[in-house]
Amino acid sequence: MAEAMKQTVATMLKGIERYNPDNLPTLERYVEVQSRENSYDLEANLAVLKLYQFNPHSFNTDITSQILLKALTNLPHTDFILCKCLLNEKQLSEDPINQIVYLADILEQCDFQVFWTRIHTLPELTQRITGFVDSIRKFVCHVVGITYQTIERNHLAQLLGDVDDSTLKLWVKKYGWKETGNLIFIANQDENIKTKNINEKIDFESVGAIMASCR
Repeated sequence: MAEAMKQTVATMLKGIERYNPDNLPTLERYVEVQSRENSYDLEANLAVLKLYQFNPHSFNTDITSQILLKALTNLPHTDFILCKCLLNEKQLSEDPINQIVYLADILEQCDFQVFWTRIHTLPELTQRITGFVDSIRKFVCHVVGITYQTIERNHLAQLLGDVDDSTLKLWVKKYGWKETGNLIFIANQDENIKTKNINEKIDFESVGAIMASCR
C-alpha cells in the first residue's frame, strides 16, 4: 500500500499543490501507512508539518508524533532536526512529543542504556512504529562501528537493549564483526584514519612579486 500511495503523494507535492490543505487527510493517512508498513518518505512528512504550520487548527499531535519517531529511525541522518524545526515551542512541549524529543536528545548523546530504559517504561510510545527497535539498533551498531576496536560482549548486548545471546549473534554477524572469547572485534580504527600530505607549489615569480610589494 505504501508504494501505491507514494505515486499519488508525489503528485500532491508538486508545485503549489504542496501547500493545499485539502491534501492533509491523504498525507496523514500516508504517515500511518509508513508507520504500519515500515516504509519512509521524509519529503511527504515534512510537507505535513509545513501544512500544520500554515493551518495550525489542523495540527494533529498523533500524526506529528509518528513523523518524529519515523525520523528517529533514519539516524544518523538529520531528519529529526528538520522535522523538529517545523514545530513551535508549544507543540514541542505537548505529550508525547516532548517525550520523543527527550528520546532524540538521549540518542544524540549516545546514552543508549538510558534510552532503552526509557523505551521499556513507555512501550505504547513506539509500538505502532513497525521496525522501530531494529532501526535504533542499527544506529547503535553504526556508532559502535566508528567508535570501538573491540568491545565486551555483555557491553554490546546492553547497548543493543539487553538483547539475548542469539539476538546479539545476529547483529554481530550482520556487521561482519568477529567474536573472540568475551570480546568482539569491531575494526582497526587506525585504518580509518587517513593521513594527507599537502604540497603547496609557489613559483619564484609569485614570491618575488610579494617581496617587492613589502619594500
